[in-house]
This record gives sequence, structure tokens and C-alpha cells, in this order.
Amino acid sequence: MKKKKKVLVLGGGARGSDYAGRMLRDHGEDIEVVGVAEPRDYWRTRLAERHGIPQSHVFADWREPLSLERFADAVVIATPDRLHTEPAIACAQQGYHILLEKPMAPTEEECEQIVRAAHAAGVLFAVCHVLRYTPYTQTIKNLIASGAIGDPVSIQHLEPVGYAHQAHSFVRGNWGNSQRSCFMLLAKSCHDLDWITAVMGKPVARVASFGSLHHFRAEHAPSGAAARCLDCPFARAEGSDGTGRDACPYSAVRIYLDAVARGQTGWPIDVITDEVTPAGVERALREGPYGVCVYGCDNDVVDHQVVSLEFDDGATGVFTMTAFAAPQGRQTRIFGTHGQLTGDDDCIELADFRSGETIRYEGRSESDPVDGHGGADAAMIAAFVKALVSNDASSLMTGPEETLASHRVVFAAERARIEGRVVEL
Repeated sequence: MKKKKKVLVLGGGARGSDYAGRMLRDHGEDIEVVGVAEPRDYWRTRLAERHGIPQSHVFADWREPLSLERFADAVVIATPDRLHTEPAIACAQQGYHILLEKPMAPTEEECEQIVRAAHAAGVLFAVCHVLRYTPYTQTIKNLIASGAIGDPVSIQHLEPVGYAHQAHSFVRGNWGNSQRSCFMLLAKSCHDLDWITAVMGKPVARVASFGSLHHFRAEHAPSGAAARCLDCPFARAEGSDGTGRDACPYSAVRIYLDAVARGQTGWPIDVITDEVTPAGVERALREGPYGVCVYGCDNDVVDHQVVSLEFDDGATGVFTMTAFAAPQGRQTRIFGTHGQLTGDDDCIELADFRSGETIRYEGRSESDPVDGHGGADAAMIAAFVKALVSNDASSLMTGPEETLASHRVVFAAERARIEGRVVEL
């Protein structure tokens, strides 16, 4: 029998648990999960029990396993955003190969420190920019590389975060306050700016950006709103007047309590409580942050933002992130000298200027069309496992230099937004 590669998980919450599970589900012949560090009892115990991790390798703090002699080949780092830098550098120095959840780190300087540490140690290093791994992305890149649209001159890309997702993650949740996590563009949309640079295949030269926290502010609370949704007349679908016209779209009662009553038990329900039952959800809404009125939270991140890009050859791009959207996938248009690509995560249409034809391409994996970013999570894990088993980074699409370059675009865009100027890279 060949020797399996051993993996340590630092941060056993939703993402860390998901990545560990995928490794064993799809690559159990090559991988075993041998350790977990997670401060929350429920998540730590659940991951350890699922994967048969011995108690000696179950820790409450990420520093504990790193105080021991290295006992795994690789590490999945899925700690909170502001707790990426120290464990990433420490793991590199101990010789662990690293799969790091995005964003790399909350500051440009810390990103550079991580990259230097990974290079100095000679370890495999990948950041979870899963959008690079989708069949949709690979089809677009191949079409551009083939010359199907000639020279790509401009790109428009939209991330419709969605009203309920914004309320859950970026108002009430872990990423609502930049001092606890990081700014919105880095937390949510470093995926997208990385993706834009990947498909265009050109370095970004200049960046401008505009955006603000427009809506989720105390002055926008309806008159008579309560501090918690469970007590609020606007929380239910019928609203206070019975017609539904003044119902709150961001009601925690609708997003969580009504959802669990319909039998929903996954995200975002399992994030707010360990007891995924109507009683458990109601208790969480009564006592925890997810039941607070969206107009009364301590959130400070933007709820809409645009980024304008100029590439080094004069090509241009526009990226839009908005909370105020119905549930839908990302949408993209790429305009070239000989054609146009239009895509929406599900399919891609090529309008060929020369032939006059419009050709449709499927953008999702037929074998795994809806699982984890349209199959991208599984593809990213497969690439990391392949690199780990072969000790060859060629299967990885998000190495340290590429990730650092796209993160620099994100940091430049936020400086441009705050300072009201064009920033040169």
C-alpha cells in the first residue's frame, strides 16, 4: 500500500470542515486527516469524530500543533481572515505544504510576508481562489487563448452578492466589521478581481474605485422597527399592514426561522447555531448577532462598489459588487476585436464578428453541476492533492505570485476608493 499524505486542519469551521471532507470523499486513497485545531467545541469535536482523529491531535488553538514536531505533510488554513498570517508563516517554516483560504491576509504587507515565507521554505502554497478552477472559467480562458474574440479590449464583471447573503455575512455576520475581519472588497471580491486578471491574462496598471455603506445604517430603519427581528412588526412576509409591501426583506425570521421550518438545515442555518431545529434557531435569533436588526448592527463595510481597471496594454475593465440583487450567478461580458463573450456561470455565448454566428458553450461540469461553486471546490481540492502527491505545483492555478499580484489590485482599489484618486500599480 502506498503511504497516504497526512493533512492538518487549522480552523475547523464551515470551510475547513468542507475541504477536509472533500479530500477524504474524493481522495481517500491518497489523503488522511490527522489533526484539527479549532477553538469552538462543537466544530472541533464534529470534525475530529467524523475523521477519526486521535485526541492527542485535537487542539483548541492553532499554536498547539505547531509547538510539536511536524506530524503531517500539509495544512489547510481556514482560520478567520485576520488569523491567516501567523499560522501561514509558522507552517511554512515548519515545512508544511499549505492550502490557505482566501483572502491571503488583511494587509498587503502581511501577504508579502506569507509569500516570502513560502518561497524561503520551498513548500507548495495555494490560496483558495476557487473561481479559477470552474469549467466555466477554463472555457472562457481557452476561447480567448484560441483567438475566438481576437484581442480582448474590455471586460464587464458583476458579482451580485444578494440581499440575504449580504445581511447574513456582511452585516450581521463575521465579515460585517472591517476591524474584525477586513474590508468588503478583500473579504468577498478578491475572488473576482483575481478572476478578472486570470481571464484577461494582462497585468493591471491603474485602478479607480467608488462605493459606500449606502443602506444598512440606523437612519434607514423603518419607524417602529424593533432591535431584534423576533420582536419586529416588519419581520414577517405580510409586514405590519398585512399586504407585504412594508415587510423587511432582511428579516432574520424569514432568512433563518422560516427556512428551517421548511426543512433547510445547511448554510446559512448551520452557521448561526449548533442546534439546527426551530427551537435552536429561535434561541440563536433571540440571543446572538444573527437576530439583530440589520439597521442596528456594528457593520461598517460597503454594500456596493465599482472598480475601474486599466491594463498595461490599454485594455479596460469594470467590476461591480452589489448587495442589492436577487439570488443569481456572476455575470460577465468580454469584448474583443473579433468577437464578444457573454457568460453567467451557467453558459457562455460567443458572438463571432467574422462569421456572424453565435455559439453557446456549457459553463458547468456535467458530473457535478451544483456542488461547491459549480464543481470548482472539488476541482481545487483535486489539484492540491495532485500537487501534494507528486510534489509538483504545476496543477495549481493559484500560486503565491499570482495571488499576491491580484491581491495588490484589491488593496489598490480600496486605497483608490478611500482616497478618491487613481492608484498606479
